[in-house]
Amino acid sequence: MKMKSPMFFVWIIGIAMIAFFTGEIATVMMLFLILLTLNTILSVIQDFYHDWKNRS
Repeated sequence: MKMKSPMFFVWIIGIAMIAFFTGEIATVMMLFLILLTLNTILSVIQDFYHDWKNRS
């Protein structure tokens, strides 16, 4: 899932709304960083896969 994907922003908005109503704003920031990191890891793995696939 790329960051430009609408689903990424749906997750962020959903988490932010839940955190706003429960008063856990710090949780939103931590979860955003986790999602951002996982998104980066996914893109690196996909790049490695496409590079490996093109070599074969």
